[in-house]
This record gives sequence, C-alpha cells and structure tokens, in this order.
Amino acid sequence: MRIAVLGAGMVGRAIALDLANNFQVTSFDFDSNNRDMLKERNSSIEVAHADLRKIKSYESWLKPFDLVVTAVPGFMGFECLKAVIECGKNVADISFFPEDVLQLDALAKQKKVTVITDIGVAPGMSNLILGRHNEEMQVSNFECYVGGLPLHPEPPFFYKAPFSPIDVIEEYLRPARLQEGGAIVTRPALTQREFMDFTGVGKLEAFNTDGLRSLLFTMKHIPEMKEKTLRYPGHLDIIIALKEAGFFSEEVLEVGKVKIAPLQFSSRMLIDNWKLGTEEEELTVMRVIVEGTKEEKHQRIEYDLLDHYNAQTKTSSMARTTGYTCAAAANLIANGLFVEKGVFPPELVGKHNECFDFVWEYLGARGVIWRRKYVG
Repeated sequence: MRIAVLGAGMVGRAIALDLANNFQVTSFDFDSNNRDMLKERNSSIEVAHADLRKIKSYESWLKPFDLVVTAVPGFMGFECLKAVIECGKNVADISFFPEDVLQLDALAKQKKVTVITDIGVAPGMSNLILGRHNEEMQVSNFECYVGGLPLHPEPPFFYKAPFSPIDVIEEYLRPARLQEGGAIVTRPALTQREFMDFTGVGKLEAFNTDGLRSLLFTMKHIPEMKEKTLRYPGHLDIIIALKEAGFFSEEVLEVGKVKIAPLQFSSRMLIDNWKLGTEEEELTVMRVIVEGTKEEKHQRIEYDLLDHYNAQTKTSSMARTTGYTCAAAANLIANGLFVEKGVFPPELVGKHNECFDFVWEYLGARGVIWRRKYVG
C-alpha cells in the first residue's frame, strides 16, 4: 500500500517514519530542510517538493496513492482535507483547523471515503477514551488536562513551544467553549485557573482553552465537559499581563514610519524565547477523567500520560504522542479495521472496542504508555 503524508514538519516526519516500517511512504513538503531531515532518517521514504496550498495540483499528486495523511498547518487544513476527499482518497487528518470538519461529511460519503480527523493526542486520544466509555456507561462528566512542556523550564516564560508561537497565542486568545449544565457556554481563554499535581512533573496550572471541538456536537448529551491547558506556574500571569497590555492586539499601529500589529511584533519576539531546540528535552503530560454511572453505580475512570523526548530516535514527545496516534488511525483504515464512510472525529472511532484497543496497543508498542485506573 502506498501512503502520501502531506506535511513533513515535526509531527508529519514522525508519522512518515512510523508508517514507513510497513508501507511505501511519500512525504510532500515545500521546505527543503524538512524533506532533508526526513530523508536522512530513512532513505526509503520518497520526498516530493510541493506547495501544498496549490489545491488544484492534488489530483495529479495523489493519484498513485491508496491512503493520505494530512499534517499541514491549521490555517490551510480545511481546504487541504477537502481537496483530498474530492480526490476520492481515504485519509487520517491531524491538521487541527478551526473550521467545522463535519461540513465535509456529505462530501466524504458521496466520494465513498473514510476520514478520521483530529486524531492526535488532544484532540485525539482524549476523544477515543470518551467515545469508548460513552458506549459502556452514562457519562455525566468529562475533563481533559493537557500540556506540552520543556523538561527544564526557564524564566521568564517557563515554556517552550514545539510549534509556531502565533499558534500558541491563538490558543490563548480564542474564547473557550465548555459544556455546563447540558449547554454550551463560552468563557474567556486563560480563565478559571486551578493548580494540579502530576507525578514526575510536580505542580502545574490549568486554565481554559478551546479544546473540546467536535465533542460539543457529537457528545452534547453529556452535561459537563471541559478541556484545560497545562503550564508551569508563573507562565499564565505573564501571558495575561501581555494580553491586557495589548501585545496580542491585531490593530495596526504606526511606529515611526513602520505600520505593524502588536500581535505580529510579539510573535516575532517570542520565536526565539519559545523556540524548542531540535534535540531539547521536553515532555507531554495529560490527564483525562470520565465520570458517570454503570448499572446504577457511580464510576470515575482516570487516564494519565507522561511521555518524554526520545533521545534514541530524536523524536519529541509531542510528535510521538500526536503523530503515533495519527499513524495508528492510518493503520486502522489501511488494515480494514475501520471502514465506515464519511467524516469521523475520534470519539466515533473509539466507540468500537477493537479500534480503541488497537490504538492503545499501537501506542504502547512505541513506548507511549497510558495508565488507567478506576477510582470508584
């Protein structure tokens, strides 16, 4: 089977390298550095120079392939995925774009293709977990806490970003949608701070971000749902101060003879402050809580993940936890374990025990270890 991976950035490379163990893989990317790094790691992977914004070229590019993985930046993810579907290709998608992916469901059904979208760590694995338990119990509460962090935090920000600072800032600005009392409510991002302790990491602060995405529509029967981002203590206060001082404003200012939006300036300044070294140690920490009743008895199940940069493979934890989950989904499609036609967020895949168990074991075989405990 031939698989095309669109995007050879940090996560796209991890996906391509993993899939190349069992499939013929070609990686498409405009950046020669990304292509070169991938080729150096595995010479059997074909690389193709491609401006993935040229949607009209997809039909000729993708014709030889049986399956596609989309790992492009979020701002172009929706149009990219739509173009892949129009080419009649099954796809595992990890682009995390802001548009409603379920708008593409009718097109996917018309083209008779299988699309698994948002299939990373969060969204992604968190959705799979909820999808599984939603089939087994009456869920009343869902909570997800997740963060990608440097192993050795340094002031002033106590943070490093494995991707563009502007994408992180966008997460800090976009209003957070939560489910409260059975209805969708909107809270400002960065609000409702709480402190939590995590074994192997210590105390972290959690705050609202807009991470529930498809769950607000596919799981709207669950009365309470929230997702929060995790950071080291001290980071949030600095971000709030910058935000309140206008450093993230998109209103253009004139400074001397230069016109620039504060957000552009701030993003550029933070590139160096937040840049994660290619071999810098970092970690991904996550907790998912599902509560409800089963056979009239209360149940609370907690899932914990702590994953670190892998020095042997030189793969970041964010690439491992995100990319390997996506690669597992590609295998679900390739191996005929999930064959339904249409667009499927992870929760609609995780409801099938055999699919959930496959992803769980796939991650475990690569050292991404989730720990599950039944609290009561």
